[in-house]
This record gives sequence, C-alpha cells and structure tokens, in this order.
Amino acid sequence: MAINFRQTEILELIRRDGRVTVDDLSQRFEVTVQTIRRDLSDLSASGRLERVHGGAVMPSGVSNILYEERRRLNDEGKRDIAGRCAQAIPDGSSIFMDIGTSTEAVALELTQHENLLVVTNNLNVVSIMRTNPTCRIIVAGGEVRRTDSGIVGSFSADLLRNFKFDYAVLSCSALDADGELLDFDPQETLVSQVAISRAKQVFVVADHMKFERKAPIRICSLRDAAIFFTDMPLHPSLAARCAQWGTKVNVVSSGDA
Repeated sequence: MAINFRQTEILELIRRDGRVTVDDLSQRFEVTVQTIRRDLSDLSASGRLERVHGGAVMPSGVSNILYEERRRLNDEGKRDIAGRCAQAIPDGSSIFMDIGTSTEAVALELTQHENLLVVTNNLNVVSIMRTNPTCRIIVAGGEVRRTDSGIVGSFSADLLRNFKFDYAVLSCSALDADGELLDFDPQETLVSQVAISRAKQVFVVADHMKFERKAPIRICSLRDAAIFFTDMPLHPSLAARCAQWGTKVNVVSSGDA
C-alpha cells in the first residue's frame, strides 16, 4: 500500500515516541480528527502500526520490535525508571540483569555503584558495566542472538543455577491486564525464570508502553516481584492485585528519579 507524506511522518513519530494520539496529530497537521483516524486505520490495515484507544502504538504480536527501534522508544521514561531502580540497589550487591533496553538503562545508572557482582546474559550490559572498575562481571554463556546481543538457551540457565542473587532486574516486552510479564523467545524466558528462582528479590522495570503491547510467552507475574518500577500508574484493578500480592509499585514521574 502506498502511503502519503502525512502517513510517512506519522510512522516516523511513532518510531521515535512509541505512541501517537489522534488529537495531537490533528493539531500537528492541521487536519480533522476524522482524517487522522483514516490515516491510522490505513496504516493499521497494512501492519505498520497498532490502533489503541485515542491513537496508535508500534505494532506487536508474535514478533518483537527491532532492537534499535526499542532502544529509542520512551528513552526519557526508561532513564527515570532506571534511576529509581538503581537507587534501590546498594553497593556490594549481587545482581542478575536480563536482556532488554530498560535493563540496559539500569546498568547505565549502576556504573557509579561500588563492588557489584553482575551476572548477565546481555552483552550490552557487559559493555556498559565494564566501565565500572569495581564491578565483577560474569557472562551467562550460551547462544548469542545477533539482533540484540542477548545470550539465550539452556547453557545460560544452567550457569544461573549456581548462584544466589541479592536482586534480579528483569524487563519484559509486554505486561497484560492480569499482571503477567510476557516476551517472545522461550529460550530467553527460560533464563529469566531460572534467575527469578535464584534471587532474593525481583525488581521489574517496564515503562507504560508495555501496558499496551502483546507477546505470547509468559515470564512470570508481578506477584513474583518485590518492586515494579514504571512511569505511569497501573489500572486500579491491577494495582489492587499488586497490593494483595505485596508487590510495591514505584511510579516515577519525569524528572523526579
């Protein structure tokens, strides 16, 4: 399907910001909301985006967004979340860190911590943490996934069974209405599940865009987390469940991390 100049710019905006709204686009292009709705419907029909209430988001389903696009999505929100998460991790901790751009943001915030032991299946986390001279780094070996420098598979999971971590810092591709953390690769979720079983506390980091995405494979539930760090309040029903489970929800507003 051929797309017009306005639809091309809409796609650029959604790749940059992760979400667009009908009202904002109507004002930006000085056209009616009905025109924008038609644009979004056309782009949705071609699979280029996914319609949500009041706007559209990056498409999701059974395959993940490309790594470079994920890294740019809501980078300010991820930094705020990461800063708050890092504040909750004391010097001298042992930490597992999984694959994901939110986890990598946490790694950046931990570069000034002292005497950490970091075990990870994320080569991007290795590159970040190696700048910290007091940090010991252990790579959970396995098959390298070239798309995002993640390491996945049973070899990685087997190594983690030898550890007992103070914290496991986990991200996800989607969070559903029941509080289930979801992802796309069963070999990746296997590693995360073993890390959860070997951690004293689980910290989950996920921005609000994950609330509107979908993925097919379960990692765990927010029930398994000590703290969930995010940038927008949960739906009241899920917030109530977290309270029942004893999962603290730490909502970070922009600039207050």
